[in-house]
Amino acid sequence: MTLLPVPRTAIIVVAAGSGTRLRGGAPKALVGIDSRSILRHALDGVFAARPMQVVVVAPAGFEGVAETETRAAAGERADLASVVTGGDSRQQSVAAGLAALWGDIDTVLVHDAARALTPAAQIDAVADAVGAGAGVIPALPVVDTLKRIDGERIVGGVDRSELAAAQTPQGFPRRALEEAYHAAEAAGVEYTDDAALFAAAGHPVTRIDGSERAFKITTPADLERARYLLAGERPAAAAMPRIGVGTDVHAYGGDGDLWLAGLHWPGEQALAGHSDGDAVAHAMVDALLSAAGLGDIGTHFGTAHPEYAGAHADVFLRRTAQLLAEAGFDIGSVSVQFQSNRPRFSARRAEAQQVLSAALGGAPVSVTATTTDGLGFAGRGEGVSVTAVALVIPAR
Repeated sequence: MTLLPVPRTAIIVVAAGSGTRLRGGAPKALVGIDSRSILRHALDGVFAARPMQVVVVAPAGFEGVAETETRAAAGERADLASVVTGGDSRQQSVAAGLAALWGDIDTVLVHDAARALTPAAQIDAVADAVGAGAGVIPALPVVDTLKRIDGERIVGGVDRSELAAAQTPQGFPRRALEEAYHAAEAAGVEYTDDAALFAAAGHPVTRIDGSERAFKITTPADLERARYLLAGERPAAAAMPRIGVGTDVHAYGGDGDLWLAGLHWPGEQALAGHSDGDAVAHAMVDALLSAAGLGDIGTHFGTAHPEYAGAHADVFLRRTAQLLAEAGFDIGSVSVQFQSNRPRFSARRAEAQQVLSAALGGAPVSVTATTTDGLGFAGRGEGVSVTAVALVIPAR
């Protein structure tokens, strides 16, 4: 383990929003831009900046996923990072982050994970600019012509020279920010950002230049913009099809009848497992996630996710297809082979392939079965062994 100096600056990464307008099927920060989530991209920028304490504020129920993303981005700085649970509002989430700060911290940056492409240089610049008693925000000039309206009627113009578009991270002296938060809580007032809350407590706020890359991902169009920018930075190889391999093994001994390859096999002994034990579906999930660089089945469907207890293949595969789509991948095809003495599979092969393909949104699926001439645990009838290979294609 690398020992790092105790930092005096902390950054609170707010990632607890629901992302309703983004319509990503998951909390906003966990929606994929490419093979990485919005949160992971934001943290890549944070950990590319100077060493500081990093507090990630995660949506309730998704702390484990946020912890995985944080540790993957942190690398040798993992000891500087932690995850806390967010509140019902942004203000409550930042307050949860403030409560997790170390005693030595005297400068606090507050950063929206939704500004996922914020350059590390902007994070460092904000930290440098925080002075005694003053807050700092990065901001861009407003370039559009602005109008005051009354319903559908234009009632006047706005002098844009007096306006700026605020970004994050916003930086503050710690004690003054904590006092401002206590005052806002006592007054029961919610503010749109931390600079407004800080200014309402009577503290000055200054600005530095922001970055065009620090835009906020709020709508599907914003997400496409981020994907476009990242695609332009990738080497040509990143646009090539990708292949993943998945394996799974389950022993016989579960309750009820067998579920295998998405089909119910009445009268056949069930496989043991957290869900229905469908080793064919599970190997497919691992192969698809591996091809897209999205971790493994344990990350997304393991025992930490009780909602998948007893779930069948269609649930796993539909959610996996959604994860890949969010990360910018189309499914090309999946090929699976399982080793077992039973059930007798050939008569239901076409049915299984149709069910599995439908769960993946129509992607071709091929399933074959073989025996091992009595060799190994599969040959002795103790369980099923499966290998799957998946082809995925970066979406254009």
